[in-house]
This record gives sequence, structure tokens and C-alpha cells, in this order.
Amino acid sequence: MVCPSLVGSYPCVRVEGSGRGVVSQAGAVLLVGTVRKTGLDTAISTALSPWRKPRAVHDPGKILLDVALAVALGGDCLADVGMLRAEPALFGPVASDPTVSRLIDTLADGGQKALNAIRSARYHVRRHVWKLAGQDAPDATGSVTVDLDGVLVIAHSDKEDTAATWKKTFGHHPLMGFVDHGIGGSGEPVAGLLRPGNAGSNTAADHITAAQLALVQLPTSYRRGRSTLIRTDSAGGTHEFVTWLAQRGRWLSYSVGMTITAAIHQAVLKVPSAAWTPAVEPDRQIRDGAWVAELTGSMLDGWPKGMRLVVRKERPHPGAQLRITDADGMRITCFATNTTGRPVAELELRHRLRARAEDRIRAARATGLRNLPLHDTAQNRVWLEIVQIALDLLAWMPMLALQGKARLWEPRRLRLRLLGAAGQLVTTGRRQILRLARHWPWTHLLTSALERLDQLPNPG
Repeated sequence: MVCPSLVGSYPCVRVEGSGRGVVSQAGAVLLVGTVRKTGLDTAISTALSPWRKPRAVHDPGKILLDVALAVALGGDCLADVGMLRAEPALFGPVASDPTVSRLIDTLADGGQKALNAIRSARYHVRRHVWKLAGQDAPDATGSVTVDLDGVLVIAHSDKEDTAATWKKTFGHHPLMGFVDHGIGGSGEPVAGLLRPGNAGSNTAADHITAAQLALVQLPTSYRRGRSTLIRTDSAGGTHEFVTWLAQRGRWLSYSVGMTITAAIHQAVLKVPSAAWTPAVEPDRQIRDGAWVAELTGSMLDGWPKGMRLVVRKERPHPGAQLRITDADGMRITCFATNTTGRPVAELELRHRLRARAEDRIRAARATGLRNLPLHDTAQNRVWLEIVQIALDLLAWMPMLALQGKARLWEPRRLRLRLLGAAGQLVTTGRRQILRLARHWPWTHLLTSALERLDQLPNPG
């Protein structure tokens, strides 16, 4: 590189392509360590053993996990596994692109049996991870919250099951489910239902299927009973779905958004002033300009017994336009729940925190769900499982290894500050040592996280 005679804003350095011992994406040792300590590699390899050919060089589980690691590091297609192939000291032997493609085709031909094998492995590892996390686990309080939400995935070419979406785009409309880690963490995927782009937002059958997929990923004690809360936006506010949640023997807790009907609108206008309670913030302070109340009467006819209808009115933000369903200059929202014995303001806050699912959707878009790279629906179903494995790793690693605000970092920030850190691989004696840059601002955070992972017991 020849430097210009004039001095610019940045230093001019000579660039050569002959460096040795330099490791790109060295911070990915955090994800590799998470895989090792959780036993994810062993679980997926065992689950996919029926699809391994007798004389195969590469293990199908390792191939699938390599693709998931590439997606976790920012890749968005199968060929991005090449970034792992370039660093064998860190990731071991990595299959060629044709071998990866053949495995995806094989698993796609395996249909539901292959998907169930992958999901079963994820369930067993998830149960182990939650035990390792202890007080940081999502069920540390004795309850679990699952958020269901749809996401539009735009397609720029004609793929199987692509269709026009309700937002006038073209692509797919998957329905996702995430376990909420609470205000001190992020969340992890437990359901991914691939649907055509024209799938309805409030299709009860799809919500039931997504909820079933999510429940199967939870420990058995949370698959029924009030300790499991299912939250959705108004797309889940259908008679069929609410009835399924409250069915005898299932008895799940729910908090689902409801569409403002004419009857609800008229009932809100009749609520006396004394019946409105100030809404609250997560720090228990009063939320300025917002009030909540519970509706009763004939509007609950035909719905499951024990359902409560809670409405909130709030001053719209500056510049926001009122809708026809709003009243008295206030923005009106409504949700249904079967939780009793708690103030309506607390229930409304719990439902409002469902907005954290939008953060999980944003993280999924940044982790392989920006587009579905394959043509056939069966192939893209396998890709959706790969995306969920990548999101699992990006949720489990902070839960097990990071502390404080770093546990809240989304994938983009994790890649920028930790996973993308460079290092130098030094061989001394029979050992290989990865040296991270001393001047990198987050090296101490990275090494501390690795120490916490090392202290965890190895999987049995």
C-alpha cells in the first residue's frame, strides 16, 4: 500500500497478506465454550446419527452446528460456513459447501422426523442449561413466560410458499415463540412455525400449533398449569385459541391482546372515573398519562370461565393519530387474562412487557431470519431450526457467562464487541494458546466470561 503525500485523518499502514497465527472471530471461543459446556454438540450428533452414512467423514450434527455457529456470527446463507473453515484451530474440521448442501437436502427429505430429532436435542440441552444457570434461569421464579409473535420475512425471488403479505410485501410469515428471560436478560426461541406469506395474523390453528411447539421445549413441569404464561398481541385474541389455553387439564395462564370491538368501545365510555387506576412502570412508579380498568358484563359471554378483560387508556404520543376505536382523545388498548388475585395495574404492566418480543424478533432478523436463503419449504424449515440453534447459543452464552448490562446485549453488539475480537494463536510445546489483544476495550469482559464457562461442570 502506497501512502499519499498528503496526511489524512487516519494513519497509513502497509498491508501484507502473509500474516501467520492470526485468528479472525477469535471471540467465538465463547460460543464454542458454550457448545462444549452445554453438551449441544453431543446431543445434536446423537439426534442426527440416523442420517449419517456409514463411511461419512463429517458428522451430520457437527455440520449442522457449524452452520448455526456461522449464523450466530452474522452469516445468512449456507456458504458463510466458510468463515469457520478458515479457522480450523478454533472450529476443527469443517465440511465443504457441497457436503453442507447435501446434508440440508437429506434432512429436508427426512421431513418431520428430522425436525423432531433436532428439537428433541434442543429440549434436552435447554433443560440442562437452565439447571446450570441457577438463579439466572428463566424459571428461577417458579414460572415461565412464552411470547408468541409473527414476523414477515421478505423474499426477493420466487420460492416455494412465498406469497403477498398483509403489509403488501412478498415472502413468508413465520410464527415464532420465545421464552422471556425478564428485565435482566434477553430471551431464547422455543417455537418456529414456517408459514406462507399470506398466512393470517390471527389464525387460531397456527397459534395452537406454535404454542404446542413451545410447550414441548419446556421442562415437563411447565407444559401445563398456571406457572406457564402464554402472551400474544391481538392476533391471539380468538375464541378458539383462548379456549384451547384454558382447556380443562391444560390450565395455562394467558395474557392475550384483544381487538377493540364496538361493544368494548361503548363499555369503555361508561367506565366511571373512580374505576380507573393509574398504570405503573417496571420500577413501580406511576406511568404518566395512562390508566387501566377492568370490564365486566355481557362482553365476557361465550368466553372461557374466569377470563378477565382489562383496558388501558393513554394520552397518545405527540404527533400520533387517533384511531376510530379510541375514545375521549385517549389511545385505547385491551387484553384478556385468566390471572386472579393481582391488581389490574400489575397485570397490565405484565402484558405491556410483551413488547420485549419485538426485541427478540429484531435479534432473529439479525441472526439468519432476514431472509430464507433456500428454495423449497422443507429446506427452509431446516434453516429455521438452524436459526433457532444460533439464537439459543446467543441467549445461553450471556446467561451462563456474562453479567450486568452485557447480558442485555443483542446479537449485533455481541458480535461487534466480543465475538469479532481478533487474536493470535501461539503454539508452545504441545499446547495452543489464543492471545487476545490487550488494548481491546472488552478483552477483560471476554476473558472473565471464559473463566465462568470453565468453572461450569462438564456435561455427563
